[in-house]
Amino acid sequence: MGRNVLLIEDEPNIIEAIRFILSRDGWHVQTHSEGTSALDAVQRARPDLVILDVMLPGRSGFDILRDIRACAELAALPVLMLTAKGQSRDRAMAESLGASRFMTKPFSNADMLAAVRELAAP
Repeated sequence: MGRNVLLIEDEPNIIEAIRFILSRDGWHVQTHSEGTSALDAVQRARPDLVILDVMLPGRSGFDILRDIRACAELAALPVLMLTAKGQSRDRAMAESLGASRFMTKPFSNADMLAAVRELAAP
């Protein structure tokens, strides 16, 4: 099972919460907070999984997901989309762009950990 996660999120409290949850479970969590350079961060980090917020400074998570899916070496990378807006159109957009999972904020620690474990399973 992969143990490297890249968290692309701009809210410090959410970053710390997810880092804490996953680190306790043995994951190495790298973070990135800027939308315009997020694709470069994914390419540099080569994570086993990306947790991607929808609303980021500079660029939306939907645009970043579109870029990830268009890149041959990243196309199969599991991406868990996070959003504070749980509207059905956001979920539909994430699914149409190839999100592996979609989770709304606030989330429970157990749900976050279960989703990451499931997405990183071989």
